[in-house]
Amino acid sequence: MARRVVDEQPSEDVVENAKKERAKRRNPFSRITLFLRQVLGELKKVVTPTRKELFSYTGVVLVFVIIMMALVSLLDLVFGTAVSYVFGTGNDLF
Repeated sequence: MARRVVDEQPSEDVVENAKKERAKRRNPFSRITLFLRQVLGELKKVVTPTRKELFSYTGVVLVFVIIMMALVSLLDLVFGTAVSYVFGTGNDLF
């Protein structure tokens, strides 16, 4: 009779324990080498934007920064006026 072999997926705990044991056995140089290989692998995935995309992204960032500057300046003016009114003469707008 032929024996039936059942392929079972290892549980997540077994896999996690195996990864921890493997990490303990690695020396520092092999861990650094592994890290550098992973960094290079991630850098290969980076896509450089085209000139048109770069100008578009730059414009979006500049517009956002200008809007945020205006918002913070307006809030500073409002709170400064309120503090001046509460603690000062109340007439100082700037």
